[in-house]
Amino acid sequence: MLSIENVTKAYRGRAGSLPVLTRVNLDVRRGELCALTGASGSGKTTLMNLIGLLDRPDEGAIRLDGTDTAALSESDTAGLRNRLIGFVFQSFHLLPRLSALDNVALPLVYRGIARATRRARAAAALERVGLAARAAHHPDEMSGGQRQRVAIARALVGDPPLLLADEPTGNLDSHAADDIMTLFFALNRNLGVTILIVTHDPTIAARCPRRIVMRDGRVLDDNRGALRDAVCAP
Repeated sequence: MLSIENVTKAYRGRAGSLPVLTRVNLDVRRGELCALTGASGSGKTTLMNLIGLLDRPDEGAIRLDGTDTAALSESDTAGLRNRLIGFVFQSFHLLPRLSALDNVALPLVYRGIARATRRARAAAALERVGLAARAAHHPDEMSGGQRQRVAIARALVGDPPLLLADEPTGNLDSHAADDIMTLFFALNRNLGVTILIVTHDPTIAARCPRRIVMRDGRVLDDNRGALRDAVCAP
């Protein structure tokens, strides 16, 4: 599903070049659920942005579903991102004036899908995350956990094979965070969607079948195996 080969990234400012990622190598198989974790400044958010095609590496290659992304034009990159990737953010990014249903349907507007079809698909996505009964409610009428479920439904409405979640439990209490992680496990199991979760929370990372630890722009540890799967499954 995802292949990263010798990826390097630096940011340039008045003080010169600041290395953020150094020769990162990583493969994620289709259907895996992974935590990408590490201290602040370890490079995990930069790596997530590169995987999500929101930025480009200085060196190295990123392949998504077999496609080498390096040579793609901006429009082709946007099309690949729209087709393959769903995003979930810490702050939900829901539009307050829209209902849950219309928030979820929004990505389908950009695909030119007819209104009736996109609303039907949005309703199905809300049902998948257990919020069918809240379709007509607006974000300010829902709890934080419910808002995140709407955001997850929006990420899934286009049926992407890869879901990128950036600190998805960061604004939630422990009970709501546990519910959201249980939902991720259910979606991974039932839909086969590949999920990569960026988190600084060790308890969230410990629940994941695979934990990728970043430090100083490199992969420090990559823990995957049958024993970990058995221990950490919900």
